[in-house]
Amino acid sequence: MKEKTDTRPAVALVGIPYDAQSSYLRGAAKAPSLIREAFHCTATNTWSERGLDVGQEGLLFDAGDLDCSDAEDVIHDIEKRIGRLLDEDYRVLSLGGDHAISFPVIRAYAARYDRLSILQFDAHPDLYDELDGNRYSHACPFARIMEAGLVQRLVQVGIRGLNGLQRQQAETYGVEVHEMKDWRGHIDLIFDSPLYISFDMDALDPAHAPGVSHFEPGGLSTREVLRIIQSLRAPSVAGADIVEYNPDRDPSGVTAAVAGKLLKEIASRMLG
Repeated sequence: MKEKTDTRPAVALVGIPYDAQSSYLRGAAKAPSLIREAFHCTATNTWSERGLDVGQEGLLFDAGDLDCSDAEDVIHDIEKRIGRLLDEDYRVLSLGGDHAISFPVIRAYAARYDRLSILQFDAHPDLYDELDGNRYSHACPFARIMEAGLVQRLVQVGIRGLNGLQRQQAETYGVEVHEMKDWRGHIDLIFDSPLYISFDMDALDPAHAPGVSHFEPGGLSTREVLRIIQSLRAPSVAGADIVEYNPDRDPSGVTAAVAGKLLKEIASRMLG
């Protein structure tokens, strides 16, 4: 991917208000505007903990929300829209939707990056071949990604909903799964190719982020995920998504605040 040669922002934010592939509760389609609102909230500021003011002019471009009303073509439309932004030399950070959106987003990236790795924060591995007859469920995106050979490496952190079928899938695809039962407080992660971060909000323990559709106790703390993001080593963080935030289960707005914090810290890593 060629280097930027002008002064356009390096990271494009795009909302994906799509949750039609959710298997339990809908609501993640409402997330994009609330994550933006939390990021811009004057109760805090736009400085990352790495010392970068992510909100300064010229660093972020808000590309708005995708139109996800055409259910038949939405997967293609997501891939096409993300691809256009990549062709304009942006790195893309998408907000909202269920985890099904990661498959078309990664397809767009894989068409433009010869080598790509994924760091997936999640309570669930999302490696089902199909769920309830649906191969494009939010429980299946990483099976689709791995079977298509779109990335060279998939690392999963925060996992605590791994059943026998998905454990077998992880072995088949060579996925590096870091389960919470083995967690010792931190992990040092090193990647030798551009990195995509896929952050499912249920990677966090419900005590830290209750606004998710699938409660899975025993998860990561906010500080633990921030430490991983801040300390990981990779040639670049080429893109990211923040998914599965369900505002319907977040009356206090605490999960929105966490998502806004993640936006700030992930964008800071994407900016160098």
